[in-house]
Amino acid sequence: MTEQHQNAASSAAGPQGHVFHQRFSVSFDYPVYFTRGIFVPENALLIDVLERLGEKRLHRAAVFIDAGLAAAQPQLTAGVVEYFHAHCGRAELALPPQLVSGGEGAKQSWDLVRSVMSVLGNAHLDRQSFVIAIGGGAVLDMVGFAASLVHRGLRLVRLPSTTLAQNDAGVGVKTGMNEHGAKNFVGTFAPPFAVINDFGLLATLTDRDWRAGLAEAFKVALIKDRSLLKLLVAKAAALADRDAAAMEDVIRRTAILHLEHIRDGGDAFETGSARPLDFGHWAAHKIETMTGYAVGHGQAVAIGIAIDMHCAMSRGLITQGEFDSVMAAMIACGLPVWDPCLARRSDAGELEILEGLRQFQEHLGGALTITLPDGLGRKCQVHHMDAAQIENALAWLSRRTKEITNESKKI
Repeated sequence: MTEQHQNAASSAAGPQGHVFHQRFSVSFDYPVYFTRGIFVPENALLIDVLERLGEKRLHRAAVFIDAGLAAAQPQLTAGVVEYFHAHCGRAELALPPQLVSGGEGAKQSWDLVRSVMSVLGNAHLDRQSFVIAIGGGAVLDMVGFAASLVHRGLRLVRLPSTTLAQNDAGVGVKTGMNEHGAKNFVGTFAPPFAVINDFGLLATLTDRDWRAGLAEAFKVALIKDRSLLKLLVAKAAALADRDAAAMEDVIRRTAILHLEHIRDGGDAFETGSARPLDFGHWAAHKIETMTGYAVGHGQAVAIGIAIDMHCAMSRGLITQGEFDSVMAAMIACGLPVWDPCLARRSDAGELEILEGLRQFQEHLGGALTITLPDGLGRKCQVHHMDAAQIENALAWLSRRTKEITNESKKI
């Protein structure tokens, strides 16, 4: 049947009136680069990225930088200005680089979103202009959200500056803001124009933020790639001690696994009830809100993974030995497996963390669908989480954390 006939066949009169079934597909294409020294004037990568569609025009850009990153790397802001000056025949800054607050607070401030939108409007950026966001996942989310709203979407180039943003948050297709007491309650699906992972931006991370991205690496390895999991287990101590080469390898492999899932998973914009890449996240998102985001996303994901791994062991999906090996590696990487908020109960005596299951289901819609490992490197979906199994998991994780604390005091 020809396309014309197909369209004609989709238009018909019925007992309830006339209907025309509209159907079309939109493809998305964005490169993800791994490099160093993106703002060294001799490095033409960024300019080449802006020109990758072959348009014959001077490309205008607005640059937003995580204020914490700018303070840790004082040369960065001036480096951005110098870079665009060196390539002034091909691109220009529409205004001086703008510093924006980072951290989870950035995802809770509508004032920041409006400020970014006002800056973009005052600079008269059009839909072929570029917004370049440099920072951690919260800044990328907030600036990306604002950019997706202006003119229904400006071209966003992300330069993630944390391990977690480089291997997960910065390479995906979403933006998000925290609202209504829930993580990412507000947001858009807005694939970037490009992503540039500059490993040099990681140099000044705190140890906590350096290790945070390892939680997302464990997450995807446990359900998709046993060889990456073996690397994480073998290199746990080196990764915790800031072995740059090992971390760069983990970031590349983790990012590509995330990208492959978005491309091949069949649900890039998450219209279904299953979300495999959120293994461990039903608890993680609740831990973040319960602690007022004092527990960072990576650390919360690590705890969420630990809970779900214990539940998977209770179901017979993984062995005791597999569970112990993964927990030992996560702890050796400097990731937590417990937080005191997990012991909190409602007035009715229910664990508060269990509300995370209900919020997770509401966020996705449909039946509750939780991803668990089915062996190491494979996954399955379950539609019920037993409260007693979760209680047992929390009891084990609490005891193990106390043992580690006591062992440390003896050293």
